[in-house]
Amino acid sequence: MSASSAAFRPAAAMLGLSIREVSQALRDGRVSATELCRKCIDQIQRTHYLNAFITITGETAMEQAQSADNRIRTDNFCTENIETTCASNMLKGYVPPFSATVVQKLLDQGAVLVGKTNLDEFAMGAGSTDGVFGPVRNPWSYTTLYREQSTEDLDSDWAIAGGSSGGSAAAVASLSSFLALGSDTGGSTRNPGSLCGVVALKPTYGLLSRHGLIPLVNSMDVPGIMTRSVHDAATVLRILQGPDERDSTTVQAPSTPPSLPEHFDIRDICVGIPKEYHAPGLSTDTLAQWSRVAAMFEQAGARVQEVSLPHTQHSIVCYHVLCCCEVASNMARFDGLEYGHRSTVDSSTDAMYTTTRHEGFNNVVRRRILSGNYFLLKSNYERYFVKAQQMRRLIAEDFKNVFRSGIDVLLTPTTLSDAARYSDFIQEDNRTRSAQEDVFTQPVNMAGLPAVTVPTALSRRGLPISLQLIGQTLQDWKLLTVAHWMEQQVNFPLIHLHGDSNERKLDRSVRERTPTIGS
Repeated sequence: MSASSAAFRPAAAMLGLSIREVSQALRDGRVSATELCRKCIDQIQRTHYLNAFITITGETAMEQAQSADNRIRTDNFCTENIETTCASNMLKGYVPPFSATVVQKLLDQGAVLVGKTNLDEFAMGAGSTDGVFGPVRNPWSYTTLYREQSTEDLDSDWAIAGGSSGGSAAAVASLSSFLALGSDTGGSTRNPGSLCGVVALKPTYGLLSRHGLIPLVNSMDVPGIMTRSVHDAATVLRILQGPDERDSTTVQAPSTPPSLPEHFDIRDICVGIPKEYHAPGLSTDTLAQWSRVAAMFEQAGARVQEVSLPHTQHSIVCYHVLCCCEVASNMARFDGLEYGHRSTVDSSTDAMYTTTRHEGFNNVVRRRILSGNYFLLKSNYERYFVKAQQMRRLIAEDFKNVFRSGIDVLLTPTTLSDAARYSDFIQEDNRTRSAQEDVFTQPVNMAGLPAVTVPTALSRRGLPISLQLIGQTLQDWKLLTVAHWMEQQVNFPLIHLHGDSNERKLDRSVRERTPTIGS
């Protein structure tokens, strides 16, 4: 599911807690589900300026809260009887008659859907700036540290949330929700998770059902999980994983313990550092964090060694070709006949098709459709699509070879730098920006591997920097175990929105009163 937005406020002190902590508070009677739900909704309304939500399902959420423990959100996952638009005019007014499998699994566990969040149109983008509801703002743009360094007006100097699932990341980071879902096709949860300072997990392909996820690239799409801690991500993964008869690509989940281990010997782990990920444009802050955390693993006794993924240099072009080809195929269903937008032009069927798609899709979507159809032409099929599939296999083999050599996880940057200012980000077109921002994330999708991004520190601008851990197929639990250890070492700070010092003190006092279960 996608996400929402929020910040520290006296009434929302509980919102900074983890899923484990707030579940314990609910069991102990220190807060009721309806009270907590109301706080989430109030927080969304207080931080409406982030533009993280498309729809707030207040009445439905309060009804669900009577027996709920947690909260969630989404807008390119189908939700029964709730409008689902993919931030596009094409699906304006579309109300699905069913819920996505991952949504339903959360609802069955007592989760409360407080809203549907903002994103790039049909999840095509790396900034959450190209949807019809406007751009999502990064909550860290409104922290004291960032504001004190800014000489510009609040309305002009704010950072992007990342994309395509930026609303989800902004929701979790700003404390409007305890978890959110987003689709991950080439990094669409890890990118905004990294820029907004939250944990973002892209599970192994097939471990989570795609039923009800409106498709972008079927062979790479994976429902992603965003939370404020690795332990919470593991909790959600346990709920969502496993076969689904409605999705033939799902697989049986490996047997896993009930929770992540409290004590883990990192000396048993070998960490690989891919030399090809020293990419042009990598910021000094990000490079410093990459080096620092690698040294942290080594000092703790883990084996750290440089590895090679030789076909990485071709991955972004390969990804672009395959993505556009599948987009062209998937977007063909939006023709104005069965559901979604339909043009009033009716001079001919062809005219209706053409104007429907012109009115319904933005330029980004239309360009990808055109590119995909070009690549799939009979005269181009072998030269583009087949070659890209061959390169995809070589990229996957690179990862297999590295893991066969004894590497347990790979440590890489997630993004080239911290979040760009919106005014700078929009100077380049969507295609260019996506190629830049997806460089570290999309190879994982082409190989079907699990990956998780964990925030490690704040940049000199006061914005989050995160690193990515990549694991082996269906070893998501091992990946999260290492990520949990890393998270404990880096001690990433809680968000503190500008002018909220009293609220932060209150939040800390609540934490002190809340028993910690495990980590």
